[in-house]
Amino acid sequence: MTETREQNPLGYERIPALLRKFALPSVIAMLVSSLYNVIDQIFIGKGVGQLGNAATGVAFPLTTICMSITLAIGIGTASRYSLYLGKRDEEHAAITVGCGLCMMFVFGILLTVITELNLKPMLMAFGATKDVYPYAYDYTKITALGMPFIVVMNGMSNLARADGSPRYSMITMIIGAVINTILDPIFIFKFDWGVSGAAWATVIGQVVSGIFALMYLKKLKRITLRREHIRLSPQEMLTTAMMGMSNGLTQIALTLVQIVMNRSLTKYGELSPYGADIPLAASTIVMKVNSIVLAIIIGILQGMQPIVGFNYSARQYDRVKAVYKLAIKCELVITIIAFAVFQVFPKQVLSLFDSSKEENTVLYFEFAVKFMRTFLLLLPLTGIQMISSNFFAAIGKPIKGAVLSLTRQVLFLIPMVLILAYFFGLNGIMAAAPLSDLTAFVVVMVFIKQEMKQMDYVSSILNELKMSKMSKIST
Repeated sequence: MTETREQNPLGYERIPALLRKFALPSVIAMLVSSLYNVIDQIFIGKGVGQLGNAATGVAFPLTTICMSITLAIGIGTASRYSLYLGKRDEEHAAITVGCGLCMMFVFGILLTVITELNLKPMLMAFGATKDVYPYAYDYTKITALGMPFIVVMNGMSNLARADGSPRYSMITMIIGAVINTILDPIFIFKFDWGVSGAAWATVIGQVVSGIFALMYLKKLKRITLRREHIRLSPQEMLTTAMMGMSNGLTQIALTLVQIVMNRSLTKYGELSPYGADIPLAASTIVMKVNSIVLAIIIGILQGMQPIVGFNYSARQYDRVKAVYKLAIKCELVITIIAFAVFQVFPKQVLSLFDSSKEENTVLYFEFAVKFMRTFLLLLPLTGIQMISSNFFAAIGKPIKGAVLSLTRQVLFLIPMVLILAYFFGLNGIMAAAPLSDLTAFVVVMVFIKQEMKQMDYVSSILNELKMSKMSKIST
């Protein structure tokens, strides 16, 4: 199983080809995963209405909590795995995988148990109104059962990608998405199960994907995983969690943002002509639509991660910088196109999620269009911030990555939502997003510039040593 750096294609193949090879399957997988959530939302909107959409918005913080654990373990394991392969330490890579696998099962099950035992107070804390709560409860009580499979599915998907099997990772995500999309209309419309039908369709898809993801353990290319590797170790757990901290904290921050947003929207919505439920339902749809764009960005940064990790460990800094710059260019193309669509055709996009049979449809679209245009005004800068934060995690600097992940969501967005909402109501909530995007972008660029200079400095020293060594050999 031992490979030299030169034998691993991550160290010598052309950067565009490598990023395409690793990012494209990841983008497809993340896009499909996001799309089936969006399709889920479309069916709920058509079959249940605005209260159903609002219910999934209330339940969304639990999804992000689950994803925070998933990403902390999955990307933490994959990042360490790539770094150990770059150092040709296959034994430690196997230990990392074994511990990561145990963490996926333990934390996934714990999350389900905690959620089921505390569901009512959680949903009320997440901003459920009197009308929305019954729908949110029915939906979340079922989807909580799928949490262990979400953790395993995403964790193993990241590992497969780091092991050089991005297509397997893609198929893992697609299987669940296809099953969910097929079952949604059957359960919601034919069986008339409403939001419960959407929840069961989601869980069944997650179970199948989770089982398929586990099957990759028999297909590992770079290591041989033995029984003694599969155990929990406090030190290994801590190191893995630290490596995945940037991504995990991003999701935790997203949870806090969603809770603050939900509660602020209902509070200030009650003081407006829109009421409490319209802002909650509209923001849920805008966030779900935006999740498609964010899924593509996450796919790009996941594809970037093993390439950056390996080459940074191998001290091939020119390749590290080239990957980062190419990832940013790809992100900008995607987000600029999305920005144009959201600004020019917001009503057409939002119409997909509404049955148009409710009395308050005019008010709903009036608010939703304004929310989409304002909240996503600086979307391209969001992508740069996400990729840059993950870049630091990929090069083994998780604390710096975690700090950068927190800047937009916790340090800037949440305070701005609370302060601006106090003075300007719903308009203040909408304006908080672009302002925090701009501020976080400036901060992350300062960190990136410093890191690039440091890599240039180390590269120059290594080149001098290499030239000196060659000079001595020639003499």
